[in-house]
Amino acid sequence: MKNKKAFTLLEILLVAAAIAILAGIVILAINPSKQLADTRNSQRRIDVNTILNAVYQYAIDNNGNLPATIAATTTYGICRTNPTATTTCTDLSVLTTDEKYLVSMPIDPLGAVNTDDINYRVIKTVNNRVTVWANAPEQGVTISVTR
Repeated sequence: MKNKKAFTLLEILLVAAAIAILAGIVILAINPSKQLADTRNSQRRIDVNTILNAVYQYAIDNNGNLPATIAATTTYGICRTNPTATTTCTDLSVLTTDEKYLVSMPIDPLGAVNTDDINYRVIKTVNNRVTVWANAPEQGVTISVTR
């Protein structure tokens, strides 16, 4: 009789269980859902700054005048494109006209609330300080920029 060297079923099961346990620990340590939410929040920070920079570039080119559609109070999001008469959003199409300040309005990474709204908000104070914020950031953070 020859001696056959092979793994027993028990050894194979133990190795498979050890690999499964280690994989589970690694997946929990990486926490992909948190990583994805952090990535989307980073994109929101970039988008908020992009919109605010475009607003102020517009103001620089127009003798310090902000777009007239930015109101002191707002409950609506920023429009994705030129609004219609029935649209309830803040029209910033002056920023995307001829792609002078923005090629297009950035849209929230998870999508818009509706077909018109990009899920970002803009407001100005009586002293023309503008605040742009993300309407629906994840993980309880606030994403807002004021200048």
